[in-house]
Amino acid sequence: MVYKRKIYDKLLEWKRKSGGKTAVLLEGARRIGKSTIVETFAKQEYEDYLIVDFAMEDKVMRQNFTENIGDMDIFFRNLFLLKGKSLPRGKAVIILDEVQLFPFARQAIKYLVADGRYDYIETGSLISIKKNVQDILIPSEEYRLQMFPMDFEEFLWAQKDTVTIPAIRDAFQRKKPLGDDMHRKIMQRFRTYMAVGGMPQAVAAYAEGATYEEIDFIKRSIVSLYEEDLKKYDEDNREKASIIYKTIPEQLESRNSHFRFSLLDKNARYKHYVDAVSFVAESMIGNECCNVTVPEVILEAYADRSNFKLYMGDTGLLITQMMRNSDETGTDLYKAVIFDKLGINQGMILENMVAQMLRANGYSLYFHEFMDRAEGEQEKKYEIDFLLVRKKKICPIEVKSSGYKRHKSFDRFVQKYQLKAEEKFVVYAKDFKQEDGVTYLPAYMVMCL
Repeated sequence: MVYKRKIYDKLLEWKRKSGGKTAVLLEGARRIGKSTIVETFAKQEYEDYLIVDFAMEDKVMRQNFTENIGDMDIFFRNLFLLKGKSLPRGKAVIILDEVQLFPFARQAIKYLVADGRYDYIETGSLISIKKNVQDILIPSEEYRLQMFPMDFEEFLWAQKDTVTIPAIRDAFQRKKPLGDDMHRKIMQRFRTYMAVGGMPQAVAAYAEGATYEEIDFIKRSIVSLYEEDLKKYDEDNREKASIIYKTIPEQLESRNSHFRFSLLDKNARYKHYVDAVSFVAESMIGNECCNVTVPEVILEAYADRSNFKLYMGDTGLLITQMMRNSDETGTDLYKAVIFDKLGINQGMILENMVAQMLRANGYSLYFHEFMDRAEGEQEKKYEIDFLLVRKKKICPIEVKSSGYKRHKSFDRFVQKYQLKAEEKFVVYAKDFKQEDGVTYLPAYMVMCL
């Protein structure tokens, strides 16, 4: 089953605007549906297509990219002989799948685009890591797109639901609650999405009526695949990246979710693990959220990368990781998430989901911790869970699984930095409301930011 994905429209926009002057590079974690969507796109938008999958191609195909790229007639003659088919000029696309496995094919894009016979789509994971770019010249003819796991709307599309999200967006734009009955119904579906996650195989299994044990079996295989990938590509760092990935659930269980290297090794230091942390983030299987020392509009300029949080790229995979250390059976844990009976862990799951949704909307992730003193009190440390820039102004976000009426961090933040007209959001599990200058946003509305 091929599900509707939003990245399709971005591929259409590239094709329309590029006019053959660039190749599109689609990057993202493994098993999120990159190959499926580009082949669907090729079938529907071109007369014909050809796939060169570098996970499968032999030495002869690779040599064609290194030895014959200087003579396009020979290159295409050999390519078509190896593939057993030819393509009509100007009406076809060539897909270079898993291009990170053979970076020289990526370098060849410069010459292939200049030749102008066909369009080109590249797909891959771990595209930007040092090992995959150190010996090649990155082509300026690439138009890069990032793809993420299926979002809540795509999850609902897989169940043939096309009405829920327009209703959510309408309520957000009107700044009106949906009403208790509708909110409860949507929130339960959203919790189901959090539990199942956005990996297409898991979503397909859920849509087809699989049990939660069967869904979790699929997700465990994906987690194992990621861990093996990290080990394979991290041979020079003694598997530090795979160890970091395994500890993410434990890291998020701490009071403020800050990454603690002591959970890896009591003598571990940031400088020894910085490359491994970047590796997990660049692989797009984890989402890094950095502290900013000053809440200015150019957030990256004040990023302190030694103080960070690390979220799972897919919240459904976080649930699966949590089950490794849980006393509950698979079905019990899934039901606890869906029916809001999980208790203390609900906060970390919701925070991970917010991070995932913000990344899918194109935001980089930042938080801010600061010291401040209210009148008559001792100086205390406060923290804002996420900082965004919207309409050229700082927008703080707090995530609350309980105690939603308290927002001391907001109050101290605004007073300390004399911020006036910015939007302030509390993300929580109840219906939309605005009160005392704060917008209380049901978690499923984060996609509207």
